[in-house]
Amino acid sequence: MRTPLCDRFGIGLPIFGFTPSEHVAAAISRAGGLGVLGCVRFNDADELDGVLCWMDAHTGGKPYGVDIVMPAKIPTEGTPADLSALIPPGHLAFVERTLLDLGVPPLPDGSGERDGVLGWLHSVARSHVEVALKHPIALIANALGSPPPDVIEQAHAKGVPVAALAGKAEHAVRHVEQGVDLVVAQGYEAGGHTGEIASMVLVPEVVDAVGEVPVLAAGGIGCGRQVAAALALGASGVWMGSFWLATEEYTETMTQSGALHRALIAAGSSDTVRTRIYTGKPARLLKTRWTAAWSAPGAPEPLPMPLQNLLVSHAHNRIQAAADPTVVAMPVGQIVGRMDRVRPVAEVMAELVDGYDEALVRLGKTQ
Repeated sequence: MRTPLCDRFGIGLPIFGFTPSEHVAAAISRAGGLGVLGCVRFNDADELDGVLCWMDAHTGGKPYGVDIVMPAKIPTEGTPADLSALIPPGHLAFVERTLLDLGVPPLPDGSGERDGVLGWLHSVARSHVEVALKHPIALIANALGSPPPDVIEQAHAKGVPVAALAGKAEHAVRHVEQGVDLVVAQGYEAGGHTGEIASMVLVPEVVDAVGEVPVLAAGGIGCGRQVAAALALGASGVWMGSFWLATEEYTETMTQSGALHRALIAAGSSDTVRTRIYTGKPARLLKTRWTAAWSAPGAPEPLPMPLQNLLVSHAHNRIQAAADPTVVAMPVGQIVGRMDRVRPVAEVMAELVDGYDEALVRLGKTQ
């Protein structure tokens, strides 16, 4: 399964694994891939620094990367209090009424609550970059387009390549023109922020558009056959995100993941929906009673980023604490239909390799 990207990044497998869990990211790297830690959940630079110190100590000397969120169109900046004043009262009332209707209880007294907006602001994302570059990272990826030119220059000055996700060939070309080193072609099937073109069409379009620049295929990848298909389409590797949610290591970071795992394992490939209710931008989520409420008659239109983030932040904390699999709010791709159990990362990686090898043997028998 080796490709030139393996030598470039010093990895055994061209499998890049995005995850919000440092335990999952470290396990991916130890298993021969490149774990990429999502930084958006960190509101405090010191907290991210501490987690990256943990990564340095637990990757076995293997490389890892980080993923930041810097939208091409800078969202409104400000403190949560300032931004809250911009949220219409009707939206606030709808969220509170919906939580009541769904039977989601208030947070227990004394429970911690994470702010859901700060990590999406450019000011915070820049602090993520500054902290990350103090560590031996192998990659900086941006989930929402090309990072600003000065961020790309900052990374390159440290010898760190930059990746950016693209949902159209023209987006990929723009990334390369702005100095991005690696393009992640993310198809419609993917979880989280994703476009409208399916991977089977998108990947070869992006590969043809960017020439010699390496392309990672993302969206709908959860077995070795799909890895083989991605490489056949011209990709130099794969970028996987959703599939790591159903791993044992994920529970080490996200301690309230039991309800999520039950929801993921019960879901089929048609049990997702692409909607703006999570962040204000189109994102694919697990289909639950929470997403259904937002599509019901009388529901308000989602707000733009980052106001939608702020609107639903408290609700997401309550939903997570409630541990009810019928209302979980989680980005996940259509590959959820292949998640039939919770396994260690190493087992997932081994199965990807075995499935890839079997696919090549099967293809070798064709005429």
